[in-house]
Amino acid sequence: MRLGIRQPPPTTPPGSLSGAHGPGENRSHRPPGPRTAPLLDTQDLLRSVGRRIRERREAGGHSLAGLAREAGVSRRYLTDAEAGRANPSVLVLAQLARALGCAPAELLGRDGLRRTSERIALIGLRGAGKSTIGPKLALAREVPFIELDQRIEELAGLSLGEIFDLHGSAAYARFEAEALEDVLAQGDRMVIATGGSIVTHPKTYERLLATCRTVWLRAPGDVHYARVLGQGDRRPMKNRPRAMDELETLLEARLPLYARAELALDTERLDPDGVVAAVESALEV
Repeated sequence: MRLGIRQPPPTTPPGSLSGAHGPGENRSHRPPGPRTAPLLDTQDLLRSVGRRIRERREAGGHSLAGLAREAGVSRRYLTDAEAGRANPSVLVLAQLARALGCAPAELLGRDGLRRTSERIALIGLRGAGKSTIGPKLALAREVPFIELDQRIEELAGLSLGEIFDLHGSAAYARFEAEALEDVLAQGDRMVIATGGSIVTHPKTYERLLATCRTVWLRAPGDVHYARVLGQGDRRPMKNRPRAMDELETLLEARLPLYARAELALDTERLDPDGVVAAVESALEV
């Protein structure tokens, strides 16, 4: 039972004002309260987190049951999380990220906020369609299109083949890092087609992820293989009777790295114009 004890009214010292104010008197010296921050659209955030979980799970070849088991959550909970119906705790998000091979911040999006960068970097294995889709996307965006491998050749004064033959892969990685910095210094609005191996160079890839909105153009190994052949480039098959098997193994090894991209699009099912439309819609650029 609550006792409603009435407190006596406060006494007013002699000569002080008791609440009545005459004309021109300052009625209040109370400082203004803090401004109310705009409300976060939590449902939109949860849907975005769910989409990223699903994309990375599918890219990594995880089943729902398998990922749930690795992350220590139920299959039903994971289904709800991917649909944006669950609100994962920081601990659960960390467990999911560990099972997916990425950082928790990547499931939230860069720093948990909608990114506004107008640099778009296309990543993927040779034959993904970067050189075909890149110019179309740049034209639609009215921004420059840059082939990073071309910039590497200009910087080195050598073709890519000569760089590898004369100086090796370590030299190529150094030229790649320098070329990327030169490109980033040119502005904030562009479409960049990167080399397929950029994801295997950690510092350069982290730099790309931090400065660009990354799009993984993905396709099955046999599609990559056929596209390279269709371009008349038979170098991947030269003196390599098991070239197709090697490509499949390479793609499998790089899947978790490519899956770190902000967006993944299947170029086997979409034509180039469809990919361009999907990029602009998904990234809201």
